[in-house]
Amino acid sequence: MKLPKHLPLGRHGTLMKNTVMLYILTFSQFFLSFIVATYESRILDPVWFGVLGTATAIMTYFQLVIDFGYLLSGTQEVAQNRDEPQKLNQIYTSVTMGKLLLTAVSALALLLLCRIIPTWQDKTGLYFLFFLSTALNSLLPNFLYRGLERMGAITVRTVAIRVFFTVGILLLLKDSGDIWIIPVLNAVGALVALIITHIHLGKKLGIRFARPDLRETLSGMKRSAVFFYSRIATTVYSALNTIILDIFTASGAVVGYYNCADKLMTMGKSAVSPISDSLYPHMVRNRDFRLVRKVLLLLEPVIILFCTAVFIWAEPLCVLIFGAEYGPAAPVLRAMLPVGIVIFPSYVLGFPTLSAMGLSKHANYSTIVGSAFHLILLAVLFLTDSLSMVTLALCVSATETVILLYRIVIILKNRHLMSKGGGEEG
Repeated sequence: MKLPKHLPLGRHGTLMKNTVMLYILTFSQFFLSFIVATYESRILDPVWFGVLGTATAIMTYFQLVIDFGYLLSGTQEVAQNRDEPQKLNQIYTSVTMGKLLLTAVSALALLLLCRIIPTWQDKTGLYFLFFLSTALNSLLPNFLYRGLERMGAITVRTVAIRVFFTVGILLLLKDSGDIWIIPVLNAVGALVALIITHIHLGKKLGIRFARPDLRETLSGMKRSAVFFYSRIATTVYSALNTIILDIFTASGAVVGYYNCADKLMTMGKSAVSPISDSLYPHMVRNRDFRLVRKVLLLLEPVIILFCTAVFIWAEPLCVLIFGAEYGPAAPVLRAMLPVGIVIFPSYVLGFPTLSAMGLSKHANYSTIVGSAFHLILLAVLFLTDSLSMVTLALCVSATETVILLYRIVIILKNRHLMSKGGGEEG
């Protein structure tokens, strides 16, 4: 039995439909996250807001370990086998089994880290609540829906979860002692979504678990490893900064200020990522390089103008969004703004463009190079006693710029690949 066919929208029609769905998804995340972040910053003092930021940063690593690059490798495999139901069942099963194995390993690693790191010892229970919500979210098979270009299902489910979480936070979070409510609400929402998603896959799309095959599971992990290396490398210059501040600074408020600027930058990234996310499966199938050029020329000037305005009004923006105590976050936000300028072309020229050119390994290599560059900068800052929230933010900006430059150089050196197979005419 074959999967239900898409409406006859054509290549660009399907791309546009999925881009719209991704933007609905992103707008909900942006709007609801904005409400939650502004509320949390007013209920939690800067120290506990910093604890929340640290927990989020730690879980970013564990989420990447559990995901293990499956969002990219799984999306690619599903897109290439979308009309083969048995193959889709095998992919679905092997990815889920791989994630369960990685969840068990990650839980043991977190327990060990909480025993070793002094500042984490009294927060072990809180961190494991965050880990539970992270693991449940990571088990959601978003790669299937992305590969099948059925973003409507992901959008409805995710928006419903976020509405539930936002309402719960506004009703239940009353002071810093209630911080545990945040991961619990996330976990409940993710569990309900996981159950509904698996029912939908079976009844509507005919995708079900096949007989588990350990050899196929390990083989799938091997294929996905290169994507994992890229994504974990990216995290070195994002979440690691928050963890470093938590371990090496005497003031928890410093982490809170950094967390504010980082949240604003994350919101900015989420505003442009849907275009890259929807382009990825489209480019794998169609190699539409002219569309990539048009998208960059249309949107990048707008992004530059927006970042300029944020630089000018950074301090009143931080105070307006997070509260009067968070004015010191403004220098961090200004130091991070170059990320806002380079991240969109970096996203678009990364996996969507390089994969279509047959050079996906360079999308991974670029983040590994950027990660190494960032670690060198951190070492210099540590040895010169220059670690601060502003210098760490500058490191992130420098690293993202290096990654973009690497991708541009590779594309220019191999631009002849764009003309093969009708890519330029697409």
